[in-house]
Amino acid sequence: QVRLVESGGGLVQAGGSLRLSCVVSGRTGSSYIMRWFRQAPGKEREFVAAVSRSGINTYYAESVKDRFTISRENAKNTVYLQMNSLKPEDTAVYYCAADTRPSIYSTGAAGIDYWGQGTQVTVSS
Repeated sequence: QVRLVESGGGLVQAGGSLRLSCVVSGRTGSSYIMRWFRQAPGKEREFVAAVSRSGINTYYAESVKDRFTISRENAKNTVYLQMNSLKPEDTAVYYCAADTRPSIYSTGAAGIDYWGQGTQVTVSS
């Protein structure tokens, strides 16, 4: 069984930064493509970013491109999401996710194998 544990969420003013972390346990993290999703109240869970198994390739939703950076340290079984220039519309619960799909360009939530419990990010205006 694989377990994902997120941390780093909190309250920040618009324009500020946060870094989320996700620790993978139970199986070698490098076996999975890692992704971040988010879900705002009353909205569907949406894709945010993905990183390949090696960490070389990344892919972002248009809404966060050039503001967020996903990365991973396989030696630490940890994935990060650096979020800069945060906006009130970034407010959501952020979820770490792992899957074995062949492409980082798959953005649907249905194919995810494992989910973290989520961490709240609140951006005040």
